[in-house]
Formats: sequence, structure tokens, C-alpha cells
Amino acid sequence: MKPNKSLNMSLLTLISSTFLMALISMYLIYLNKSFMLDWQLMSVSTTMLTFQLILDPVGTSFSTIVLFISSSVVWFSIYYMSADPLKNRFIMMIMLFVTSMNLLIFIPNLITLLLGWDGLGVVSFALVIYYQNHKSLAAGMITALSNRVGDMMILIAISLVSTQGHWNIMSMWQSYMTFPVALCLILAAMTKSAQIPFSAWLPAAMAAPTPVSALVHSSTLVTAGVFILIRFFYFMSKTSMLIPSLLFIATMTTLMAGISANAETDLKKIIALSTLSQLGVMMSSLALSLPFLALFHLYTHAMFKALLFLCAGKIIHCNKDSQDIRKMGKIWSQLPITTTHLNIANLSLCGTPFMSGFYSKDLILESFLFSNTNLIMILIMFFATGLTSAYSFRLSAMTLWDHMKGTPTHQNTTEEMNTLIPMTMLSLFAVLGGFIMQKTMLTFNTTIFISLNQKLLTPTVIVLGIYLGTQLFNQKTPIKSKQTMKFFLTLMWFLPDISTQGTLTPLIKNFKKPMKVMDQGWLESLTTKTLNSSLKNLMSLNYKLYSISTPNHQSIILITMTTIFIMTTFMYYKYKNYFMKMKQHYMHKTKK
Repeated sequence: MKPNKSLNMSLLTLISSTFLMALISMYLIYLNKSFMLDWQLMSVSTTMLTFQLILDPVGTSFSTIVLFISSSVVWFSIYYMSADPLKNRFIMMIMLFVTSMNLLIFIPNLITLLLGWDGLGVVSFALVIYYQNHKSLAAGMITALSNRVGDMMILIAISLVSTQGHWNIMSMWQSYMTFPVALCLILAAMTKSAQIPFSAWLPAAMAAPTPVSALVHSSTLVTAGVFILIRFFYFMSKTSMLIPSLLFIATMTTLMAGISANAETDLKKIIALSTLSQLGVMMSSLALSLPFLALFHLYTHAMFKALLFLCAGKIIHCNKDSQDIRKMGKIWSQLPITTTHLNIANLSLCGTPFMSGFYSKDLILESFLFSNTNLIMILIMFFATGLTSAYSFRLSAMTLWDHMKGTPTHQNTTEEMNTLIPMTMLSLFAVLGGFIMQKTMLTFNTTIFISLNQKLLTPTVIVLGIYLGTQLFNQKTPIKSKQTMKFFLTLMWFLPDISTQGTLTPLIKNFKKPMKVMDQGWLESLTTKTLNSSLKNLMSLNYKLYSISTPNHQSIILITMTTIFIMTTFMYYKYKNYFMKMKQHYMHKTKK
């Protein structure tokens, strides 16, 4: 494999940036201080447009996670994209993506925040359509259009916040515009974090290369919405109606993703739906007024989810680029180290005790029991937690431990160092990351008092979920096409159809006849055809005028100019005295 200078330079830049940001983060956490840098760009009346940067423990720690995962993904790309002739362009887009995410993290101004927010949307579209086929284009369009809804909400929020005279996130106060601004920000966060009804784009974005999925669906694009809500949390927490609504939407998203993942057969889509489920858990933690706990789960989730995607990419790459788990089996004998890392990531995803995901996920579930929350929401969240264990076990059973369903090749036995090193680093943090962050970041610690039965409820649900996974693994009967309810439960509650052709097709069919009568009928006669005939008449008149002989043409011009001169002279002498009086009055007034 030939070394690539551009790729190696990008990897070195990301690794050095990770260490630098980790040092800054530890320094700020130790001092418990934040620094604000402010540059004034322009001033319009009393409103100043400034470029601001904020260095605080939350932003620097999140940037450290982003840079660490990005360096692992780029390192993995040395192996995964080695045969791609456009790998330099791929690495350049990855670096632009990471830059946009860091701009989103460190800019506390709502206007200049668009540099990172829109940058994520544009570069994600370019990465999703990287393979340049019809499937990638369709996935890129639904991704871009869903994110454009969030962009529009941010622009509306900017216009509403202008009544305060500034756009600084940290200095916003309560006003009569608080509710509409908070509503716009929540809708923008829901589009980026793929909450219902904007969930269809996240599984569709799996058309991108697997390293992109590891970066986009672990710590960057999908977490941007959660991070924005954490930044704005104390501003939005005063809106009494929006926070309970967010809890309902997040819980439904978690349930929908868990049900759909248990019936999915595409390896990358199962992991994408698990991301959607965990995003619902983070949003529900925000709805419970626990923003730092949501940030804690965001950090732990980023580690084991990036590891899951890298392991999935390795398995897909070594199995003739097949993503169907029904065609896989006995991977443990072909890729033993990758299998170990995949099991670590799955255990952390399920919330197995003393793994990274346990420290955050268990604390969120206990917060549900401790808080004054609706019983139905609690039951749905715990049921969704059981579904997480079910699809994790089903994924491991069908890909790793089941009998071999395809022809083995020599390619399946290769374990490259460029894949093992980033996987090992992520596995280390997937095991120890939760314990380290809970001990070093005191804001994550919360005192909760619950009974022993409630404490045992979480591991009980996990075990029951594993049992459900064994039953789904043993079930070989396919879903019948006439069973509409099963299709509703498994196909993300028809959200992909509703978001794309499902909405447009009935409208086109129902409005075909009115369109022929109105748009192509009398409306066209009154507008388009009338305008067309009028233009034709004007053109013919113009042609006739210019087709007049030259002497006649000159005489017409002479008559016109003479008439204009006579009218001007007449108007001047008629109103001459009036203009003179106005001039004398003005001169007299200025002398006084």
C-alpha cells in the first residue's frame, strides 16, 4: 500500500489537535473557568455584528471527543479507501466536516454559528453522494432537504432575537419572543438529530462510505442538534410547554428506532437506527432538565458508536461489500480481533455494568424513575431499552456466531494494522471512558434516591431484551406483504415514505384533473397565452415602425423633439415666478 502524503498530514494534524484540545480542556475543567473572545465586525445603529469564540469546559471537552474520533476515522480510511482514486478529495471533505463541527462548538453567536451549522449540512450532502449513483443521490437529497428545514428555523430565530440587540447565546434574556425563538431552536435541533418526524434521513445517509458513517453518526452531524439544545438549555427551560413535548417526541423516537432495528437486515442501517434510539435517550435527558447528563451520554455514545461503525466497515469490506446480515456468519473465525471489538461496542451500547455506556445510560434511566414523569413515558423508555439489547444480540448472533452462509475467501482473514490501532483506541475508551469522565467531570454526578427494586429494573430489562433477541434470531419466518401493521412497525412507521414520495404521489394523483382544468386550461389562457399574444403584437408594431422609410423616420423624430422643446419652454415661463418666490423665501430663511 503506497503512503499518501495528504492523508498522513491530515492524520498528524488531527492527532496533534486532539492532544492540544485535551490539555486545554483539562486546564479549564481544573480552573472551572470560561474565556470569551469578541471581535466587532460592523455596527448598524445600536446593533453590533461581532465574531465571538468561547473556550469553556463543555466546548473543549466535546471538541476533544470530535477530534479523537476523527483521527481514528481518518486512520481507518488509510485501509478502507486505499483503492479509491479520489481519496484525497475524500480526506479534504472529512477535514472540512471536522472544521465545521468545531466552528459550531466554539461560536456562541447565533449569526456566525451558521458557518458551522450550514457547513455541516453542505459537506454532509457532498459526502452522502460520494459514490455518485442514484441511491446516493436520493439519500443526499433527503438529507439536504431535511437539514434545510433546520437552517430555515435558525434564520427565523435570528430575526426574532434581533429585538434584543445582540445574538450572543450566553446573554439572552426572557422576553415576549422567548417562546417562538425556543420553538424554532427545538425544531432546528430535531432536524439535525433526526427526531420524529425528521427521522427518515438518518438511515438513508448510510449510502455514504462507512468511515463517513462512523464520523457523522457518532459525534458530529447527529449530535449537533443535541449540543445546540445544551447551549441554549437555560434559555429554553423557561418555556413550560416545549420541554414536555420534547420528552414525548424523544421517547417515541427511541421506541420507533428500537422496533425498526429488530426487523432490519442491513448491517449499517441497524447501527444507524441504534444511533437514532440513543439520540432519543439524549433528548429525553434534556427534557428531564439534565443537560450535563445528556452531554455525558453524548460522549460515551460517540466512542462505542464510532467503534461499531468501524467494525461494521471492516466486516463489509471483507465480505465482498455485502451489508445483508442474512448472508453473513461465523465472522469470529475469520476476523477474531474485529469480533472482539464489535462485542465490546455492543455490550457498551446495551448498558452492560461497568462498560462506558452503563455510567450514562443507567443514570438516565434512574433519573426517569426518580423524576416526576408520566408512567407511560417511563414504560416506553424501559421497553425501548430492552429492544436495544434485543437488536444488539440479534446483530452479533447473525453476523458473528451463526453458521457460515457464504463461500469463505482468503480476504476474510486479513487484520490490517491500520484498522486494529483505531479500533483498539476506541475500545479502550468504550470500556474505561465512562468511569474516567464520571470521576473527572463533577458536573455529571447527580444524587438519585430509588428503591432496590427500581435499581434492579434496568438490568432486568436488559436480560429480557437479550431473551427477545434470541427469539428473533431463531424466528425464520419472513414478514408477509399483506400484514400492514407489521410493515408499519418495521419500516420506521412509514416515515421514509411520508418524507419522500408518499406525500407527493397522492397530491399529484388527486390534483391531476384540477391542474388540467386550471393550470393548463383557462388560467393559462388568461395569463401565459395572453401575455404571449401581447408580446407578439408589440413586436410586430415595433417592426412596422422601424420598417418606415428613412425620411419619414427622421421627420417623426424631429416632430417629437420639437414638441418636447415647446412643452418644456411653456412650463418654464408659466411657473417662473413661482420658482423665484420659493428661492427668495428659502434665502430669507437661511439668513435668519
